[in-house]
Amino acid sequence: MTATPDAPAGANTVNPFIITGDAATVIGFIADVFGAEDVPEARTLDTDGLILHSELRLGDSLLMVADRKPGWPFTPAFTRVYVDDVEATLARAQARGARIVTRPTGFFGETLARFQDPSGNLWWVCRHDPPGEDSWSAESGDGAEDWSGSGTPELEYVHRTLVDTMSSLREPTTGWPRPL
Repeated sequence: MTATPDAPAGANTVNPFIITGDAATVIGFIADVFGAEDVPEARTLDTDGLILHSELRLGDSLLMVADRKPGWPFTPAFTRVYVDDVEATLARAQARGARIVTRPTGFFGETLARFQDPSGNLWWVCRHDPPGEDSWSAESGDGAEDWSGSGTPELEYVHRTLVDTMSSLREPTTGWPRPL
């Protein structure tokens, strides 16, 4: 087994797949918020008219989106995306109906924020902060990252916002997903 197996041109070793109640709207959201490029030739409709497969190019990654079939359970996606400008990305997401879950926070050499889109998906929005920038890091004396006992306000906030959001995840009753 190789560390990086062969993949088709434009694909990565790992390519997320979002199954949602309204794929066309989620595709538009991802294009507007992250600047992703829809790959029209990849769009495949099933016999029922639902999107069976679509692809978006986002930076060096491939993201696939499809419609949820009647009877399929609600399954929110959890996706981390690196961006150059966290604040601008959050503003675009919020303008499209997203709820900010975690405000931009220095976190282990990154600026991390989260939002939940109207379809119920949870997005981690990150910017890698080069060494020397003022971002929080929790490194123990042996070089291993240790979150336990750090007690920093940043870590507590990032953790609390995730726990609170995860505890409240439910199938959206408003927003994009159409009733199945």
